[in-house]
Amino acid sequence: MAKTRKGRPVSGWLIIDKPAGIGSTQVVGKVRWALQAQKAGHAGTLDPAATGVLAVALGEATKTVPYLTEALKCYHFQVRWGAETRTDDAEGEVTATSALRPTRDAVEAALGAFRGHISQVPPQVSAVHVDGVRAYDLARGGVAMDLASRALWVDRLELIEAGGDHAVIEMVCGKGGYVRAIARDLGRALGCLGHVGWLRRIWSGPFRVEDAVSLAEVERLAGTDELRAQVQPLQMALADLPELPATPEGAARLAHGNPGMVIASGVEWGSPAWASYQGRAVAVGHYQAGELHPLRVFAPDAE
Repeated sequence: MAKTRKGRPVSGWLIIDKPAGIGSTQVVGKVRWALQAQKAGHAGTLDPAATGVLAVALGEATKTVPYLTEALKCYHFQVRWGAETRTDDAEGEVTATSALRPTRDAVEAALGAFRGHISQVPPQVSAVHVDGVRAYDLARGGVAMDLASRALWVDRLELIEAGGDHAVIEMVCGKGGYVRAIARDLGRALGCLGHVGWLRRIWSGPFRVEDAVSLAEVERLAGTDELRAQVQPLQMALADLPELPATPEGAARLAHGNPGMVIASGVEWGSPAWASYQGRAVAVGHYQAGELHPLRVFAPDAE
């Protein structure tokens, strides 16, 4: 007999403006508690010290998380000049210092090397796996690692503000980017050393900080219809894919995991897409000859 999940069958996205001092998993737990949701996850981890957009997936929306992996993300962050730290941010112990300070022109000139396709070595305190163990666990145990460099697409990197001992930078990048590594490597390139002072995610794919709710508000509105009204539809995560209306017969077949007829125009064979019926998402999959071949099927929302 299948085990019954506790809680309500809430499905959709709640966009949180995460405060500093709490981990992403803890935020998910608080949201799940506040909405009494059966299931929850998130799209894109934020370090405990970071703030900003953390999109929490609820119920059937957890099935859409893989479609956000290639989405661009935007960060604003401060680089503090004059010191490197063990964690590449303000929380780690200082490992090297420099009395040099870069000019605004020098910072702007150096940013060019960090745009486009670049390689970066993750921070020692990161979630990268090393022989099956997270790097941050090894680092906290005093183990120094030679981590392999990783490819990253940096779509935008612009100087917002320059002070004597710091700079504020905007970065738009693809998956797998470490802002702390950018700060560290920029400081090395300028010869003055550097680390992240603070970090804030402004948007992540379709999720924007202006549409977010604070964690304090989540706790205040726990269990209320006012909070449930803040939940966005699960198809928000599918915004970059074509929406294909399903026929009634097609929707019925898709609901059972079978290819179903959809109404499509200009969609190429094999393209990823999602099917809708009467205003709700039915399935996501690949389009072939008038049908959507489902990879994931969404159960009807109970609320």
